[in-house]
Amino acid sequence: MQAIILAAGMGRRLGELTKENTKCMVPVNGVRLIDRLLTQLSQLNLSRVLIVVGYQGQRLIDHIGDRYADRLNIEYAENPVYDKTNNIYSLSLVKEQLQEDDTLLIESDLIFSDRLFQLITEDKNPNVALVAKYESWMDGTMVCIDSDHNIVNFVPKSAFNYSDIDTYYKTVNIYKFSKEFARNRYVPFLEAYTKAVGNNEYYENVLRIISLLNSNDLKALPIGTEKWYEIDDKQDLDIAEALFADEKDVLRKYYGRYGGFWRFPQMLDFCYLVNPYFPTQRLKDELRSNFDTLLTEYPSGMKVNTLIASKCFGVSEHYLIPGNGAAELIKILMEHQQGKTGFVRPTFEEYPNRYDPEQHVTFVPQNDDYRYGADDLMHFFADKDIRQLLLINPDNPSGNFIAKDDVLRLASWCEERHIRLVVDESFVDFSHNYATNSLLSDATLETYPHMAVMKSISKSYGVPGLRLGILASADKEMIARMKKEVSIWNLNSFAEFFMQIYNKHDSDYHRACAKFVEERDDFESRLRTIPFLRVMPSEANYFLCEVQPPYSASDIVARMLKQHNILTRDCSRKTGLNPDKQYMRIAVRDHADNSRLVEALKTL
Repeated sequence: MQAIILAAGMGRRLGELTKENTKCMVPVNGVRLIDRLLTQLSQLNLSRVLIVVGYQGQRLIDHIGDRYADRLNIEYAENPVYDKTNNIYSLSLVKEQLQEDDTLLIESDLIFSDRLFQLITEDKNPNVALVAKYESWMDGTMVCIDSDHNIVNFVPKSAFNYSDIDTYYKTVNIYKFSKEFARNRYVPFLEAYTKAVGNNEYYENVLRIISLLNSNDLKALPIGTEKWYEIDDKQDLDIAEALFADEKDVLRKYYGRYGGFWRFPQMLDFCYLVNPYFPTQRLKDELRSNFDTLLTEYPSGMKVNTLIASKCFGVSEHYLIPGNGAAELIKILMEHQQGKTGFVRPTFEEYPNRYDPEQHVTFVPQNDDYRYGADDLMHFFADKDIRQLLLINPDNPSGNFIAKDDVLRLASWCEERHIRLVVDESFVDFSHNYATNSLLSDATLETYPHMAVMKSISKSYGVPGLRLGILASADKEMIARMKKEVSIWNLNSFAEFFMQIYNKHDSDYHRACAKFVEERDDFESRLRTIPFLRVMPSEANYFLCEVQPPYSASDIVARMLKQHNILTRDCSRKTGLNPDKQYMRIAVRDHADNSRLVEALKTL
């Protein structure tokens, strides 16, 4: 068997990265694509490796040199008109060699797991295309396959239909051809096709014609969960570096993305904190039915969106400001505060990070579970001369929760001392008795005018992509001042429409919250069966777990990601946590996902 690598393209979409190099010379995590590929091929018993070069071809040849001479017999062919042709011409240049031996045909802009070559070489079928189930990031040629894995159609970009995506597979651009297939089928069609259509085409078009003859010549081999990526632009490169990061770097590369994990659809994310049971399919269908209008029309301005938020959340519009996620409102709120501010650590870092460290007064609970109550806060801050006090309730990552009556006692204490109490209740709807725990009501806000209540709609309502949050306070001057600091169009049309229709789905939301509480209780009991985790009680949609020896949190998190494609959070270095101990934060998802995590943890 031989391998043919197509490496003549210019890779324009990679910008300056390919200004003086062809695409396969681009490094991923410090290793060039061509070096990774040739190392993988060196594990096979190949008669030769034939590389078709073009753009910056001599640089590629010089780079390879004789470094693989003891493992691979490398030959080259040149496409001198790489800028006027496409890969069908590159392949036609080596059509004679293609007929001399069974061949692995590989495009050079790929990165993939070592196991893919084993899959395709060990498959008993002589002519095979590796394929992956369609995912949103994929571009290029798709195929349709029958129940016997025969490829019955190649679907070019021009024929792609989004209503058919459930039936599509993406070609991985790694093929195995027998020399008989090349000699009797592919090359004759290749010659006829290029003569009729020209050389600025793709070699898959020839395979498409062959598949339409119902010959069953070419089988599809789905790769399942094996990792691979095609690198066409800088975003592809960024994602590939996360997918194929070394164990010491993998968490940094994922955590540093701060979301966008829908680009890794096979990964199970136990870091980001949302409601697994809301929105319902019914609400999503209503959003979807208005998609075209929402996409192509401007949203309303602040005045209208405040009115809609008032209707949605039951707070007077004079007391309310909607934001592009709670993050927008946190930034403005903290910039308006002055003087010393009380923080509880460990906590959600966005608040202290937005405030002058010189003005921090920090309370750290002195117990192993990081529990605290209103009396603890009043006792600690009684002599601290603070101007503001921040309470995340339930707190993140500890899951500590102070009951509503006690929060109101704390609010009264703050009123007496003219202390601004900021309560972030983004997770309160996950608590037991959630329906009565919120502070969002005119009567409560008017009783405690020094109090401000923040709520991230992303988390409890399960819609982080909408970027929606609210801040409520009876301090109308503060609210009016903050409204002047945000853009008139700070909300997008989808977020506005969500608030417009939410009340019709309110009963579904309450059922989702009740279902969540049941699932969290069940998940907690199952997590407690894991011997190396000490699970702390939580009223939020996550658990803080102390990791017991001999494991470290980073060990477990890395192994969950590398071995099970499950992302969890190592928070051992979080300010306020005991630096001599190890901690993980584990989100609560639905029952199937939670079960998958528990079973993965048991493998340790």
